[in-house]
Amino acid sequence: MRRMGKYTAHVAVLASAVGISLAAWGATALVGEEEPAAPGAGGAAAPKLPAQRAGGADKPARPTIRVPEGIAHAAEAGGRAVNITIDDGPDPRWTPKMLDILKEHDVKAVFCMIGPQAQRHPDLVKRVVAEGHRLCDHTMTHDTTMDRKSVAYQKQQILDARKLIEEAAGGAEVQYYRAPGGAFTPDSRKVAAAAGMRPLGWNVDTKDFERPGAAAIVATVKDELSNGPTILFHDGGGDRSQSVTALREVLPWLKEQGRTFSFPVRTAPDTP
Repeated sequence: MRRMGKYTAHVAVLASAVGISLAAWGATALVGEEEPAAPGAGGAAAPKLPAQRAGGADKPARPTIRVPEGIAHAAEAGGRAVNITIDDGPDPRWTPKMLDILKEHDVKAVFCMIGPQAQRHPDLVKRVVAEGHRLCDHTMTHDTTMDRKSVAYQKQQILDARKLIEEAAGGAEVQYYRAPGGAFTPDSRKVAAAAGMRPLGWNVDTKDFERPGAAAIVATVKDELSNGPTILFHDGGGDRSQSVTALREVLPWLKEQGRTFSFPVRTAPDTP
């Protein structure tokens, strides 16, 4: 459910080819610089955390690029580009319909997936990747109160989900992390960035989760687009027929307004 309001590790393990054991070498985690958090992102920054696999394993995370910890909203393409983001799936009924609409309009999106959902529907995860969309970690259980829980719990929610999504995708990288309901904390942002996932916010909450009617969803996009480029839809968590209808209407309208489509910034600093 949505919370009301506006809402890498690059671990390189080196060993010489002439008999120096792997254990003799250290691992270095590089994380992005701190940026101001978006509303609801928590308080002051916490100490840096090591980049590890979920479940507390001492095995370093796979190599990835360095990303900032600040919550991204801007579009990579800049200008009048917008970002379509779709949460809570994949769902066998609604995700294919949304993929069909996106393909029809030649639009790419970010799919923010729940870990167990991805595990249950690997065919859909692979289709998302094959059609040029990007993956986003939306935790294991969509706990909107996780910002009030321990760092260990937050870390498990994030890294366990990433593991399941990447396995379902056949190894494709999860490039973003979106906290359920915007429940970011400095710690969760550090964990995500250390694992190569840029924290991802939104500017336009369509409220489609509440099923207000397709017309109301479309009207919200039109009314709130001036807030910024990242638009939030849902393909999971219940009956998303209104979301499907609204997406079908919104995409051509955005093109009529001279809008292009992009992905959220990942490595560059965000802009207000």
